[in-house]
Amino acid sequence: METPRQIFLHLPYVKIVCSRKTSPVQKIIPIRVEFSIGFSSSTAPEYIFFVSSKQIYNKESNMKSSYLFFTAFLALASCALAFDPSPLQDFCVAINDTKNGVFVNGKFCKDPKLATANDFFFSVKEGNTSNSLGSKVTPVTVNEILGLNTLGISLARIDFGPRGLNPPHTHPRGTEILIVLEGTLYVGFVTSNPQNRLITKVLNKGDVFVFPIGLIHFQLNVGYGNAVAIGGLSSQNPGVITIANAAFGSNPEISSEVLTKAFQVDNKIVDNLQKQFWFDNN
Repeated sequence: METPRQIFLHLPYVKIVCSRKTSPVQKIIPIRVEFSIGFSSSTAPEYIFFVSSKQIYNKESNMKSSYLFFTAFLALASCALAFDPSPLQDFCVAINDTKNGVFVNGKFCKDPKLATANDFFFSVKEGNTSNSLGSKVTPVTVNEILGLNTLGISLARIDFGPRGLNPPHTHPRGTEILIVLEGTLYVGFVTSNPQNRLITKVLNKGDVFVFPIGLIHFQLNVGYGNAVAIGGLSSQNPGVITIANAAFGSNPEISSEVLTKAFQVDNKIVDNLQKQFWFDNN
């Protein structure tokens, strides 16, 4: 078994109930608790706790160090150690037979000895905003910089023409923090059901705004000229789902019966929306 990593928790106070013949007495005793977590090389990891504490002698309670040890151990044993890795793509279907192919959550790693500066470099150009939305998003994810693999970050440059819009969309795998480099943007996001509260702000050059992971958000250029913003994202591949494109431009199309009931509109409106070309500014 590998040497356990040492993790130190400084707990200033632990409440302990001392038993007396007359009545229970509660004492607050400061202790320092240490524990280690060891992982075996087997497929089912073992979790091993080593707990010790410094005894603080108290004349009234006359408590023993073994009781402190047992209490600290029970408190730490309740901690959950298992977790699932965050997905780095839309889905990763399990297979029972590896002959059908192998795909990892993320990307395979190059031998570190073969890494070069180009693995960590990408040049971002000004985006072409001559389109129906008047905006262009230039992503810089693990697909553009291979060195971002496993690092959990990425960014995007967003260019806006006059009245340009980055339409309502979500990032299923990342929180976004946006800074305005030029221009004035009206930005906002909508909270989850049932409140669906709209939170908005007008941003000027140098202003920063956060869009929480998974929530629908947008940016609209409300200034007199062009605008530029940079969005940092908390995933190497945050993904993007543009609401209108997904609802009315899916392939194959979503049943009009589903959309008419969902949006509470006439079937002709849905048919017209599905016939339109939904531009993807990413």
